Amino acid sequence: MPSYQFVNYLWDDAKAASLDPVARLVYRSNLLGSDQRITNTGGGNTSSKLTEKDPLTGQPVEVLWVKGSGGDLRTSTRENFSSLYQGKLVGLQSLYAARADKGLKAPAEDDMVGMYTHATFNLNPRASSIDTPLHSFLPGKHVDHMHPNAIIAIAASANCEKLTQEIFGGRMAYVPWMRPGFELGLAMQKIAREQPNVRAIMMGQHGFISWADDDKQCYTDTLAFIEEASAYIEKKYAAKGGDAAAFGGAKYQTLDEAKRRATFAAILPWLRGQVSKEKRFIGTVQDDAKILRFVNSKDAARLAELGTSCPDHFLRTKIKPLYVDWNPQAETVAELKSKLAAGLEAYRKDYAAYYTKCKHANSPAMRDPNPTVVLIPGLGLIAWGKDKSESRVTAEFYNCAVEVMRGAEAIDRYIALPQQEAFDIEYWLLEEAKLKRMPAEKELARQVIVVIGAGSGIGKETAHRLVKEGAHIVAVDLNEAAAQATAKEIEVKYGVGIGVAGTGVSNCGPAVGLAANITDRASVRAMLDQVALAYGGFDSICVTAGIFVPSDTSGHIPDDKWALTFAINVTGSYVVGDEAAKTWKEQGLRGNLVLTTSANAVVAKKGSVAYDTSKAAANHLVRELAIELAPLVRVNGVAPATVVQGSAMFPRDRVIGSLAKYNIPYTDDEATDSLVKKLAQFYADRTLTKAPITPADQAEAYFLLVSSRLSKTTGQVITVDGGLHEAFLR
Repeated sequence: MPSYQFVNYLWDDAKAASLDPVARLVYRSNLLGSDQRITNTGGGNTSSKLTEKDPLTGQPVEVLWVKGSGGDLRTSTRENFSSLYQGKLVGLQSLYAARADKGLKAPAEDDMVGMYTHATFNLNPRASSIDTPLHSFLPGKHVDHMHPNAIIAIAASANCEKLTQEIFGGRMAYVPWMRPGFELGLAMQKIAREQPNVRAIMMGQHGFISWADDDKQCYTDTLAFIEEASAYIEKKYAAKGGDAAAFGGAKYQTLDEAKRRATFAAILPWLRGQVSKEKRFIGTVQDDAKILRFVNSKDAARLAELGTSCPDHFLRTKIKPLYVDWNPQAETVAELKSKLAAGLEAYRKDYAAYYTKCKHANSPAMRDPNPTVVLIPGLGLIAWGKDKSESRVTAEFYNCAVEVMRGAEAIDRYIALPQQEAFDIEYWLLEEAKLKRMPAEKELARQVIVVIGAGSGIGKETAHRLVKEGAHIVAVDLNEAAAQATAKEIEVKYGVGIGVAGTGVSNCGPAVGLAANITDRASVRAMLDQVALAYGGFDSICVTAGIFVPSDTSGHIPDDKWALTFAINVTGSYVVGDEAAKTWKEQGLRGNLVLTTSANAVVAKKGSVAYDTSKAAANHLVRELAIELAPLVRVNGVAPATVVQGSAMFPRDRVIGSLAKYNIPYTDDEATDSLVKKLAQFYADRTLTKAPITPADQAEAYFLLVSSRLSKTTGQVITVDGGLHEAFLR
């Protein structure tokens, strides 16, 4: 087995031998995509030219299987690959040659993309990649196009062509920067014909492509080229002083972990509000040693201003990040906010000027001018995206960009893609069309919703209901394991998303589980700060946590249980709202607070005086907080009743006590499910609708109140009790 220091060799001959040809392509792709030193999330593509049986003629035909548009090599399956008649793809060259308006970035070149569908094999619905000609026009049966940091470091060097020859000799050719597409495919075809011994091409300021007639050979060649580039860079890097001298050496020092976390928590919600003027964004924090080495360095400001090189990078990170020259040892958080505010204003103006300078007559309208990457000495990197996956990918790509700059500066001088070329990728009409084909965002997309009491019952059901509509969920419970179990259920069902960046709690997916004691203000604050680190801030909070202490035979509970009932059912909700208000105010974005009361709040009865009275207080707390938090935050309540099935407030002993209280027959050895059904039906029979109430029924009310469907409703309590006429609010 080959030995590598800078990449992972993962090929298993036995595994590969067990697979059909397309599955072998998927296998090779997954192996390559699993190593971030080989390619970034969503970046690069692979292909195989295979012999298939034509469904129309029954005759063998050569088919190009190539990773389709929008796929990710690490997670791709067969469904992520398009299949096209290789002969028809090559035949498009004649059609293209006959066009008078052909040429790089010409109308004819863009039109060819639409022609790929006419070459589709076997009705495969997967849209073809813009890189399809690169794979079709090269002679190898198997082709890998990768975005390794080490290779891009060479590609983004001022003397790329010379370095390519020096490092690889005649084994790798060179093509200067060209936008991906038909012309680049033709240029590569010409190189391969004129230099038959070449098996790879360095793509200026982009990446590289390699090919072979055996798929394992293609895989090992790809690794070997990356290994060779990495070894060359690391030798030069060490000779220049290594980490100590990287990026000109350190200018600032990293804050210790506790101070970094506290500072991030203090600025993130505010910053989220600043960059979310048009649409809300979700954040990811990166503060590992490599990113800190960069943001703390003397050259960080210069290199950040140059921007990124690889097209995959700047489509996420924009033309450049926002670097804030803040001294972590000498300046305050207030000064940091001031510098961030000034930096954001300048960045927006710069972006508008970039758009105005580079736009064409048919360019799409200017997109959001806020940065997607913010760099702060002493702290690290903050990335923003429409969801957690996108922000993690954005952070990942800038991590890659930093490694590219490190390598390029070690061997030569880093250069970024010219602004006009970057603009022509960012505002490419084909890219715009791709964005317009994306499915509409879900109703709660871009929202971060904290569900307190999410470890069980109504809270768990609410968490699942909200994530279904696109929300990011922070599952909170006194029992941390239960909260994390709910978050895990969500991840298993919906996936963790793509992207491999994020430090600590910020390395999360669409849900995260946290612990909090809502009767302890410090615990609530610590939880909300963790939410800021995970997602950048939050939009809504649903408090479903509550307690019911059964009375003794005389109908009373101990004084300490009375105090506990009020502490959880009333004071806890107030503390959550009061602490959250500080964050909402910093963020400046409209939010929602939904508290849980009860139909019992308006019905006086024997045996539950503490619970009923506490819920009556919670009803009024809804109204008081609605006034206190207006106009930024809407505050409403949900009043459940008769929820037995799935409720954490009805353990077996309470169910039995209630059955006995209402003289409902049961046996001591009867199954709990049977007991619960009996009690649920008894409660249902007392209602006007005669139907048992479930946690899912309650979750629907929470969804309505955090959505925009009731955007003009505040200070109200929605009852979900099946119609208890004695509990009609009055």
